[in-house]
Amino acid sequence: MSPVGSTEVLDEYIARLSRWGRWGEDDQFGALNLVGAEQVRAAAALVRDGKVVSLTLPYDQNGPQPGGLRTNPHLIATATGTDHLAGTQDEVLSALGPAGGFGFADDLVVMGTQCGTQWDALSHIFYKGRMWNGYSAAEHTSRGAARNGIQHWSDRLVLRGVLVDLPAHFGVGSLDPGYPITVDDLEHALSAQGSAVRPGDALLVRTGQLTARRGEWGDYAGGPAPGLSLHTAPWLYEREIAAVATDTWGVEVRPNEIDALQPLHLVALVHMGLAFGEIFDLDALAADCAADHRYEFLLAATPLPITGAVGSPVSAVAIK
Repeated sequence: MSPVGSTEVLDEYIARLSRWGRWGEDDQFGALNLVGAEQVRAAAALVRDGKVVSLTLPYDQNGPQPGGLRTNPHLIATATGTDHLAGTQDEVLSALGPAGGFGFADDLVVMGTQCGTQWDALSHIFYKGRMWNGYSAAEHTSRGAARNGIQHWSDRLVLRGVLVDLPAHFGVGSLDPGYPITVDDLEHALSAQGSAVRPGDALLVRTGQLTARRGEWGDYAGGPAPGLSLHTAPWLYEREIAAVATDTWGVEVRPNEIDALQPLHLVALVHMGLAFGEIFDLDALAADCAADHRYEFLLAATPLPITGAVGSPVSAVAIK
C-alpha cells in the first residue's frame, strides 16, 4: 500500500474497492442494491413512537449558496391572492366556467438540484471519462444523464439510518474545518452511542459545521470543511454502507488529503456506487437521539424523479 497521503493510494483503492459489474453491466442503482425488502422491513420495525424529524433545510433565499455556479432557490409567484382580490383572475377562469368567488395561487421555483439538502446521483461525478459502472461521461449531455440519472433512486432511499454525532462524542460544538474523520473516530463514536452499522444502512455523520455556520454561511458551500477521510473508503466498503449523508457541503474533508480533487467521491461514489447526501440538517435529530438514546431510525429520503438529473433536493425525515 502506498503512503496514505500519496496520490497512488487513490488508484489502489479504486482497483481494490470497485463494484463495477457486481450487479450487472446495466446497473444504475449502485450500492442501493444492498437495500432489499428485508432491510426495509427491519428499518420500518424501528418506528415505535411515531416521531418524525425533518433533516432538510428550508429551500429559500436564506440558504447556504453564495451564488455563481449554484444559487439559493428563487420562489416566483405566478398567480397571487392579491390578483384574486383585484379580480384579475376572472377572465382567465372564465374558460373553465363562472368564477363565482373562486380564486387561486400558483408559483414556480428556480433552483439548482444541489443547492440545499440533496443527493448526488451516480451521474454527478466522472473519473477519467467514466461514471458509475463504467458508463462513459458522453452519456451526459445538455439533455441530462442517459445513464445513472437520479430518477432511478425514486423508490430506493427508504432504509435504516444510523446517526454518528461526532461533536457530542468529542465534547465540542463542531469539528474544525479541514478535520479528516477517521475510521477510529466513527467506530469509537458508534460504540459510545451503543450503535452499530449493518449492510444496507445509511450512515448520517454530524460534524456540527452546519450548526456553527447556520444563518452566517460565508464559505460554508465550497470552503474548508470537516469530513470523511479518503481512508474511510475501505471501511465503508467492508461494512456495505449504502448511503452516507453529512451536514457539510461535500461529505469528505476539505481541503482534500491528497493532490486529487474530491478523491472520496471518486472511490466511493464513482466506483463503489454509494449515495452521497449533502447539507443534511442533523441538529434536531441529534438532540432527539441524545434524549432517547436511540441513534437508529427509519430514514425516508427519496429524491424527486427528475429524469436525467445528476442530483435532487430531498425532503428527508427520520422516523422513530
